[in-house]
Amino acid sequence: MNLDELRWFVVLAETEHVTDAAAELGISQPTLSRALARLEEQLGVPLFDRVNRRLRRNGYGEILLEHANRAIAEMRSATERIAAERDPDTGTVRLAFLHSQASGYVPDLLRRFRAEAPGVQFHLVQGAAHEIVERLAGGQADLAITSPRPDGYRWRGLYVERLCLAVPRGHPFASRARIRLADAGGEAFVGLAPGFGLRQLTDELCAEAGIEPDVVFEAMEIPTMEGLVAAGFGVAIVPMPRPERAEPGAVYLPLAQTSAKRQLGLAWSADRALPPVAKRFAEFVIRISHEVD
Repeated sequence: MNLDELRWFVVLAETEHVTDAAAELGISQPTLSRALARLEEQLGVPLFDRVNRRLRRNGYGEILLEHANRAIAEMRSATERIAAERDPDTGTVRLAFLHSQASGYVPDLLRRFRAEAPGVQFHLVQGAAHEIVERLAGGQADLAITSPRPDGYRWRGLYVERLCLAVPRGHPFASRARIRLADAGGEAFVGLAPGFGLRQLTDELCAEAGIEPDVVFEAMEIPTMEGLVAAGFGVAIVPMPRPERAEPGAVYLPLAQTSAKRQLGLAWSADRALPPVAKRFAEFVIRISHEVD
């Protein structure tokens, strides 16, 4: 059963007349009759009742007509989408990014790119690092802004965030200019749930400092962590925020460890070519971002 024969069937089902349908399709009557015979043979049922040399759709024909129209519409939609994807000026970019990039970096990128390419659309998904990698692997995302660098994917570093220790105002550490993570070994910690990239970096930093953090709460977003720190639930390792985005009830202490940083980067599949529109966006992001090796 091919798409052309489905289209022929739809015209025939709507006209219920072989001569009229063949004329509308620009094919011969025998060609149309043979196509109908093949359809009925493949399905194992008649699609029309023959009444006085005319055709009348029967119940089986009604079912096939419904699904044939749907299949043709889906194929038309797929063709239109593929055409759009091939056009770097009007296609859709499927972008996944970390929760922590949703309030500043990513919206700024999108705003600047849309000024350059207003016809491009975006399908956006935010999530944890492991969820982002799953989307890349499954083909649900063309590009990802994530950290740390996922294994097996193409990667361009974009910028580096310094990590710090957030403590409540009034905490004994709050007056320090910087802090060694080892000094916080006896503190309660607020962290992200396992699977988040920042949690992975936190665990690595704590292991490097020789401490095993007592994680009293696992959050899903960094602002939640900062809010719980301000409420006195514990301390947390977070990226150093911009002044306007800092939690008023927390103090952010730079960590003394030189490894206390995370690199944000752009990742994409090594096995699939980027659609032109996604390639255009990737080139734009790389061009305007400061890459740190």
